[in-house]
Amino acid sequence: MKIKRALIVDDEESIRWVLSRAFKRRSIKSDLAADGGSARVMLKRHHYDLAIVDIKMDDICGLDLLDEIRSEHPELPVIMMTAESSMENAVEAMKRGAFDYITKPFDIEALNDIVDKIELSNKKVAQQQLPDDNKPIRDKAIIGNSPPMQRVYKLLGRVATSDITVLITGESGTGKELIARAIHNNSKRAQQPFVAFNCAAIPRDLLESELFGFEKGAFTGATERKTGKFEQADHGTIFLDEIGDMSLDLQTKILRVLQEKEITRTGGNQSIPVDVRIIAATNRNLEQCVADNTFREDLYYRLNVLPLALPPLRERRDDIPPLVEYFIGRANSEFSSRITHCSNDAMRLLQHHHWPGNIRELENTILRACLLSQGQMLQPDDFPQLQQDNNQTGDDDSLETLIENKLRKSLAQKDIIEVNDLYEMVLHQMERPLIRIILERTRGNQVKAAAILGINRNTLRKKIAVLGIKISRGSN
Repeated sequence: MKIKRALIVDDEESIRWVLSRAFKRRSIKSDLAADGGSARVMLKRHHYDLAIVDIKMDDICGLDLLDEIRSEHPELPVIMMTAESSMENAVEAMKRGAFDYITKPFDIEALNDIVDKIELSNKKVAQQQLPDDNKPIRDKAIIGNSPPMQRVYKLLGRVATSDITVLITGESGTGKELIARAIHNNSKRAQQPFVAFNCAAIPRDLLESELFGFEKGAFTGATERKTGKFEQADHGTIFLDEIGDMSLDLQTKILRVLQEKEITRTGGNQSIPVDVRIIAATNRNLEQCVADNTFREDLYYRLNVLPLALPPLRERRDDIPPLVEYFIGRANSEFSSRITHCSNDAMRLLQHHHWPGNIRELENTILRACLLSQGQMLQPDDFPQLQQDNNQTGDDDSLETLIENKLRKSLAQKDIIEVNDLYEMVLHQMERPLIRIILERTRGNQVKAAAILGINRNTLRKKIAVLGIKISRGSN
């Protein structure tokens, strides 16, 4: 469906102008509204194919206007935008039915990609809004506004209001349980139990009785009936962490719960119905586990209805400063320490570390430094292990530093005083080899390459043409 007319709602004139110019290049007519009241009038008078709405305006909250649009014009796709790129805004916008969410200052190319998705999509967003008397509980402990986390928040908002089964994947320490709790707390089950269960932390011979409970006399020591985790989570959510470590025989019983929505206690013969949403998580590659016959294929597909992959900390280094600030606050509260902040040199050390243990490792590192530091500001000397690690690896071999060093050498050979398009020049120099490498890895498959790069296929085609990249014959 080609978008012909769009409504732009923002109280900043400059934003309205920039968006209208961008839409004009796509031959999209734009109507501009400086406030919610004007937008309401325009929505009654005209038919729109797209609306783009600012969250924060003087006369009305953009999320409330989104609610009105979803109620009165359910087929109208809405893009929300804000200068406050918090998790709460992203999740709430997606929960209430926004097609997508962008943060200011935004990239016009990114906006064009969203518009491309809308034009190519045959489905219209029609998500159900939570009733006013069931407001979600927000999870303040989830820190980060980097692009990878923004993508997580959008997906979280889309899945929260349904009962769809979610499989959260990611390395150890990336915060899988926090995300599971956020899904539960923003769902219609928010007032019901959330039961977390680590499948790798319980001996295998006790897993079944822990999950399904047992009857009196079921085994030696079973002196009374005990309810299991599934019964405890009835009408709520059960979070099965490290499900890839579960034995095959128990996987069969989990599959039965998903299919039949009932359990049987160990030593019992009565089927007990349970109304439970299942969120599973693993740091394993379950597809490989299926290939190795250590994980049931049918259970994998029942769990992997909606996969949610969490990025490792090394891929979201911009989130390290707010995470450090949060953990310093935690340390001051728990240990009565008086750390005010982290020095610039110490922060650079933290941002350049590889963090194989991800957020959990960062948390422990900051708490330990706050506990042992002699001053009120964390210094590099408060992180001796990180300094040692960096020395052993040649200081820092992060991608960001390698690129920076290469740029310094390259620019040292140029008279940049005479250059007036350095930004575009450097971006093109970086884009060309990146796209070429990804196309080689995908054997010229542009669909796969666009997915890896996180851009629209049409955008990739344009970049291939503009950058003069040659691709092998037979690519698509």
